[in-house]
Amino acid sequence: MSSLNQALRAALDHRQDLLAELHQQGTDCYRLFHGSQEGAGGLTIDRYGPQLLVQSFHQSLERDALLQLRDTIDQRLGLATLLVYNDRSRGNSRIDREDTVYRADEAALQDLIGHEWGLNYRVRGRHAGQDPLLFLDLRNTRGWVKAHSQDKTVLNLFAYTCGVGLSAAAGGAREVCNLDFAEGNLAVGRENGLLNPQLPGMQFIQSDYFPAIRQFAGLPISQRRGQKLPSYPRLEPRQYDLVLLDPPAWAKSAFGTVDLLRDYQSLLKPALLTTADNGVLICCNNLAKVSMDDWRDQVLRCAEKAGRPVREWTVMKPGGDFPSMDQQPPLKTLILQL
Repeated sequence: MSSLNQALRAALDHRQDLLAELHQQGTDCYRLFHGSQEGAGGLTIDRYGPQLLVQSFHQSLERDALLQLRDTIDQRLGLATLLVYNDRSRGNSRIDREDTVYRADEAALQDLIGHEWGLNYRVRGRHAGQDPLLFLDLRNTRGWVKAHSQDKTVLNLFAYTCGVGLSAAAGGAREVCNLDFAEGNLAVGRENGLLNPQLPGMQFIQSDYFPAIRQFAGLPISQRRGQKLPSYPRLEPRQYDLVLLDPPAWAKSAFGTVDLLRDYQSLLKPALLTTADNGVLICCNNLAKVSMDDWRDQVLRCAEKAGRPVREWTVMKPGGDFPSMDQQPPLKTLILQL
């Protein structure tokens, strides 16, 4: 047996109780192998409902090794999974769409459905973007939102495919607004809504973060000297009971720069001002090089300066399918009671 297959079997053994718990709560989307912490850096294996998604970021897998991994997992889960292999070992972690190692069956690339906390989610092994349509390490946070949204107004910032918004709607939120710059992301969010027809409808706003959040916060939208700003949706100032802020590591637009390492404050301040008194702001930072202690102190100082001091804070860690030997997982999440 190869060392990789041994590592996978050990990971599956460690997850036995967790998987039973997840299946009982209506979840079949989770990480089966977290290579950086379980013996194969740069390799991840995720289940999304009927689909098995294998991704390699450092070096390509050989076909025989890939198929052996799939067989081991199918035997353990008692399923015949639909395998998709995304080799992302080339520059900028982009998917090798030539499929030089393994070409997925047509059935594996169809629109599929995965489940989390009893909700239906769109699953696609390949789409126009690079990343899966549901980030699995935020599952515990989505569960918290579902459990704490009753009668709340909820604003989901950098909404991506709107999983947090869907969780809020399922939790009985009075109003849910998903905001994202990419119409393609929001289109998947609308699909997710349609896949759960028992839930009330959600709102969707396609906009750059900075003009939208500054309007909500009642702050001016600054214009760079000599540059005309692109058009953007006009929004009225308002606050929400529960706000989620989950930005990418870095992005630049005509309105500003998202930079989690050097300037988290410019993202955080208007989000604080858009959170209602006695409300909750959930903020995330996915940079591995940033420590939780340093980032938490920065967040608390910023809240104090903004006149929105934090009354209580809680750390939300990823699930057990994302092990961290040093207890410092890349995704850091703080739940702030204002």
